[in-house]
Amino acid sequence: MIAPQFPALLAAPGPLLADVDLVPLLMASKGIVLFVVIILLLLVALCVFVVFYKIVHISQAQAQSITFLDRFWESKRLDEIYGVAEKLKRSPIAAMFRAGYVELSKVKRSRDSQQQSYGMDAAVSMHDRAGDADNVERALARARLSENTKLENLLPFLATTGSAAPFIGLFGTVWGIMEAFLNIAAQGNADLASVSQPIAEALVTTALALASAVPAVVAYNYFQRRLKVLNAEMTNFSSDFMNIVKRHFF
Repeated sequence: MIAPQFPALLAAPGPLLADVDLVPLLMASKGIVLFVVIILLLLVALCVFVVFYKIVHISQAQAQSITFLDRFWESKRLDEIYGVAEKLKRSPIAAMFRAGYVELSKVKRSRDSQQQSYGMDAAVSMHDRAGDADNVERALARARLSENTKLENLLPFLATTGSAAPFIGLFGTVWGIMEAFLNIAAQGNADLASVSQPIAEALVTTALALASAVPAVVAYNYFQRRLKVLNAEMTNFSSDFMNIVKRHFF
């Protein structure tokens, strides 16, 4: 008895699903919902800008750091390496070397002035040697902190967008649905056609919020992974540089 119903279903006129066009739904927004849509569109645009900017920034930092490390281990003079580091402005490791080299130069000048004042036979105590080494190590630590701050710049915006955008979109959806039901109640008309269009217009804010939040979270995690690699390289370089400095200068 059920089989004869299938031809009628197959022969039903018109498409079962309509293509979703977000542009008319966005253009139909008004009031609070329109304000939410504008905020979400701004978040989408800013997220795109931040993602492309950080891709270029971190890629340059990694590429220049690799170049610097190659020159660092090939060179035998610190002043030559300093000249190379001066040209690699995007490399955080080169910035650490510049800070360490400048502090080491200050220590050497201080020692030379002491020897000129007290004679060439003036001995440097172990306490002074340890203090000088600590000064260089602190300079490296400060440079590393400064470079990490630069590398992490704008990443909190991606994290904030990923966590806040869904709630902003949900607020717009709830407000739009509330307005739709209030209009239906005022008109006294509750057929499917009058309900579906306003609700679809309200739901577009949630879709737009997810379109900004999901890429922001994915990009944030991706950049955090790349920064962990760079941070590990900076830590290793700090240890290697201090070993070289202690071996040859202290």
